[in-house]
Amino acid sequence: MNNTRFATAIHIMTLLAESPQDWLTSDWMAGSININPVIVRKEIGVLKEAGLIISRQGKDGGTQLAKSADSISISDIYLAVKNTEVLGKKNNNPNPVCTVGRNINTHLNTLFSETDELVLKFLGNKSLKEFTEQFK
Repeated sequence: MNNTRFATAIHIMTLLAESPQDWLTSDWMAGSININPVIVRKEIGVLKEAGLIISRQGKDGGTQLAKSADSISISDIYLAVKNTEVLGKKNNNPNPVCTVGRNINTHLNTLFSETDELVLKFLGNKSLKEFTEQFK
């Protein structure tokens, strides 16, 4: 993942975990992350679709966790925003005449899959609550 989506999402989730009773606004969270509120709202939509948060609109609107921080794993957040393999992308058109080119993507598929499994296992062993406790 060669972007900041995961970092933004975990920042949002950590803010929500630290204030579980409050309805936090995207503007307020954007101030903590120091990014445009539109980006926060985009990630809120993704996290909401994944069932990790709930939102309400209006004067008293905002966002909260959909469940307790100890029941959300870091891998849940990672999977919600993941848009590429950990190791990046494969070459689209390797040379089929070359022995390596003809077979590289098959072997890369295995390597990428195994790496993703390791990352998910590692992140799955950490809860949002455990991550958030580092800030106290």
